[in-house]
Amino acid sequence: MTIEKKTFIPLVNYHSHTYRCKHATGEVVEFVEAASKAGLEIFGISDHAAFPDDRWLDVRMRYEELDNYVEAVHAAQRSVPQVQVLLSMECEYVLEFKNYLEDELLGKRQFDYLIGAGHYTPYQGGWLNSFTDLNCISHLKAYTDYLCQMMESQLFTFIAHPDLFGCTYLDWNADLDSCSREILKTAEETRTPLEINGNGLRKKLLNTSVGLRPPYPWRPFWELASEFNITVVCNSDCHNPSEVVEGISENMALANTLGLEVVDLTHFLLISK
Repeated sequence: MTIEKKTFIPLVNYHSHTYRCKHATGEVVEFVEAASKAGLEIFGISDHAAFPDDRWLDVRMRYEELDNYVEAVHAAQRSVPQVQVLLSMECEYVLEFKNYLEDELLGKRQFDYLIGAGHYTPYQGGWLNSFTDLNCISHLKAYTDYLCQMMESQLFTFIAHPDLFGCTYLDWNADLDSCSREILKTAEETRTPLEINGNGLRKKLLNTSVGLRPPYPWRPFWELASEFNITVVCNSDCHNPSEVVEGISENMALANTLGLEVVDLTHFLLISK
């Protein structure tokens, strides 16, 4: 018996970064031109959010660069009309800037959507680096609570790489299972899509007790996700124009294997404007 192998062709990517984040290369129009050549119909530009107090400048633009960023996206929309180019940012949920996210970015500047992301986790008056510091249950619980607050805010169209703790923990355990269930339960209750992120597939593989694996997506998290009534999005999270579709097909295949629904955000974005 021959089993037909299903091929997944990416048509959308809602997660990308330009040179402005200081760990990517390429201008907005270069990404959009690459997206057009790759056959993408919708492409979201989503650099790391600038904040009015210019925090975390090692990985993002200054607030004063925001006008230039918006204009670069608008210029790409004009120069590559065959691709629907969307204006976005990938944002930490900083409570004192909730109004900035809602009133300025989504309001005054008319961003098409915002991505919620926990690159940093609020903890005891400071911020943990979620790539390196989720190394104990109290930090993991803080990260979990933070993602749940993001989803409950209803400011974010989807949550990026929720399984980011895979960078720190090598092997799955009961604490990860419990915290993941809380994240997934909140995603279900708030109807917030979770992202299966392609950038983790481009990172150095981790040597674990069950063999080599990428830091994320971490399969046990997504296997657990199949027990919940949630939706997912599959994005490249590209940091170079050559990566505009990298990882998307692989993650769509993972979603299909696990019976996860890949949601079409197009309708949501159109009716939310």
